Amino acid sequence: MNPQAFLDELRRKGWYQGQVVHVEHLPPRSATYGELEQPLHPLLRASLERLGLLPLYRHQAGAISALWRGENVILTTPAASGKSMAYQVPTLQAVLEDRTARALFLYPTKALAQDQHRSLASLVPPGEAINFAIYDGDTPHHERAAIRRQARVLLSNPDMLHVGILPNHKVWAGFLRGLRYVVVDEAHIYRGVFGSHMADLLRRLRRLCLRYGSRPQFILCSATIANPAELAERLVGLPFTAAAEDGAPFGGKAFAFWNPPVTDEQKGTRRGASGEATVLFVELLRRGVRTLAFVRTRRQAELVYRYARDGLAHDGPGLAQRIAPYRGTYLPEDRRRIEHELFSGRLLGAVSTNALELGVDIGSLDATVLTGYPGSVASAWQQAGRSGRRGEPSLTVLVARDDPLDQYLMRHPDFFFGRPHEQALIAPENPYILKPHLLCAAYEAPLTEADATLFGTSFPQRVAELEEEGLLRHEGTRWFLTPEMAYPAEQVDLRTSGGHSYTIVERSTGRVLEQGISESSAFAQLHPGAVYLHQGEPFVVAELDRVSHSAYVEREEVPYYTQVRELTDTRILKTWKEKPAPGGSKVFLGEVEVTTQVVAFKKVSHYSDELLGEEVIDLPPHRFRTVALWFEVPDATYRGILARREDLAGGLHAAEHAAIGVLPLFALCDRNDIGGVSTPLHPDTGKPAVFIHDGYPGGIGIAERGYDIIEQLWEATLRAVSECPCEAGCPGCIHSPKCGNNNHPLDKAVAVTLLKAVLGRG
Repeated sequence: MNPQAFLDELRRKGWYQGQVVHVEHLPPRSATYGELEQPLHPLLRASLERLGLLPLYRHQAGAISALWRGENVILTTPAASGKSMAYQVPTLQAVLEDRTARALFLYPTKALAQDQHRSLASLVPPGEAINFAIYDGDTPHHERAAIRRQARVLLSNPDMLHVGILPNHKVWAGFLRGLRYVVVDEAHIYRGVFGSHMADLLRRLRRLCLRYGSRPQFILCSATIANPAELAERLVGLPFTAAAEDGAPFGGKAFAFWNPPVTDEQKGTRRGASGEATVLFVELLRRGVRTLAFVRTRRQAELVYRYARDGLAHDGPGLAQRIAPYRGTYLPEDRRRIEHELFSGRLLGAVSTNALELGVDIGSLDATVLTGYPGSVASAWQQAGRSGRRGEPSLTVLVARDDPLDQYLMRHPDFFFGRPHEQALIAPENPYILKPHLLCAAYEAPLTEADATLFGTSFPQRVAELEEEGLLRHEGTRWFLTPEMAYPAEQVDLRTSGGHSYTIVERSTGRVLEQGISESSAFAQLHPGAVYLHQGEPFVVAELDRVSHSAYVEREEVPYYTQVRELTDTRILKTWKEKPAPGGSKVFLGEVEVTTQVVAFKKVSHYSDELLGEEVIDLPPHRFRTVALWFEVPDATYRGILARREDLAGGLHAAEHAAIGVLPLFALCDRNDIGGVSTPLHPDTGKPAVFIHDGYPGGIGIAERGYDIIEQLWEATLRAVSECPCEAGCPGCIHSPKCGNNNHPLDKAVAVTLLKAVLGRG
């Protein structure tokens, strides 16, 4: 496509109101190649030449040569740069040269394993009997024994490694004994809770490899992040070499920032991002442009799909049937069908959550529409990289939401295009994550003091706690599981730090619609009376069964969607650090207990966002311990606000909202990973305070990152609030979509006063 011509055509439309606020033109780039430090196996070289894959790009050759030198490697280059070749080539070289060599490829999704299985098959030299197989939850049971005996390359996922392979390592002894390479693809996904689980899981793998006499090398592939070597070393616990110089060709891209028009000048409110993204999606599809629209939430995927389907209904035969929604919670057979239809070209476009952000081959796309900033620079570039896979010019449009983070980027595009990517944060010694993995490790083989070298300095303390809890017993120099712990891996969900996952069932038919909904999401989205969208169709929740962890729904066409209201309380348990702020107050970091409770839900009209009603609901409170930063207000500022009879509570609340909205600019996280509380008088400090906490038990490093860069956070927050053109506050600066108090009270002017004060400008 011609991206500039398309944007120019939009500017001539009658409905266009100056939405394009910036266009970054990324020039095309020719390929650069590298040389390997040792020759390829003749059969492998012939296979690569037959497929036109030689010479290798610079980053591929560099990564392979580093592996051959015995190093662990993390490769961080953009999407469609051929990262998989950097581990497929050395793996095939190893198994061609040594019949005992084995390799394990780990992918975060089953779809990626299926995709890479096809890719690997194309590289195997003709006539060579290299047995490679997928081993995951979909593998038929009658095939599993043969795979364990014969597979030289195993394609799997963290969940199967955790619950199926490591606990049954004795039947995998031959495979583990010969394990030469372990590949962890899409490593940027392993951040936060999932990444912390992954780090402990990989330590369990290394522990068993040592038991069987192998020391595999690790190859990690990732989207671009700021700290690739650091993330790899924290994930695996070994030194890593980072390879980041991309040598793949690039066809050029126009990356446009699209800010929906203001609908109320005084309030500063803007047209919704979903509606604007739908308009762009439909305009592209009408021109036959293969397009992928990314959205932030499962509900948004269904809404944008429905709006686009309705908009295309009169545009020629069948065009509305050539799009589909896509979400990770769909059943496997539905996901595979949509992926195949995208790859084959039957579908012209799709509306997806970040489930299609990963490298599943869905064919060549010409455009991507990002409905809201996806939470990190790394994710934004990964989603943008899904278009332009034929080496031709492509288009990406980021449609801003009406929130502080998106609006900050619309006013400061240089912050996005000119700054380094964020740091990925994990916390493998989080006790809520480490302790369950220590039980899993004890099941696999008794724990010993030597395991502290793998699991970290907190190992003795966590083992002692598990012994006190009656889950481990000490015999001599080893710790064993107590009989009550039959199969601990079954009790550990790698994607959460506690709670159960829920299943959605259609009550009238008993049909399972979706699976794997977290408990916190279930309380927020599957409470009685909630409207839940599935493949574009609305279902109303009739019952949330907390015993069977099921939500029973009925198909019903309703003209509204639902939003919950929740209350949050934070108490300080322990202060770890404190430091002075420029304005004379202090900033703290420590452990807190957070209590949240969903107390009501609102019914909001689909098209007008009019409030149609609110209903009280009865759900239990959710309590957890986590890490928080908090800061106080300078005494002089506090006294001045009171003397002027200004709204201190509203200013604190507004500053809290804006800071939470901006923090993802500095940490690789999502706004939903963070919580907060503000109060004019906190019972534990006796002073006004703003708290920002990690949204997961035990913490995952977000609050620590915020504490370390607190002045940068305040600066960006002040700019986000003061530069917003609204008069009294709006979703683009101080309103929060997840506020449990319905965004009340809020005071924009007092928030500016407070932020200037903590920065020493008050």
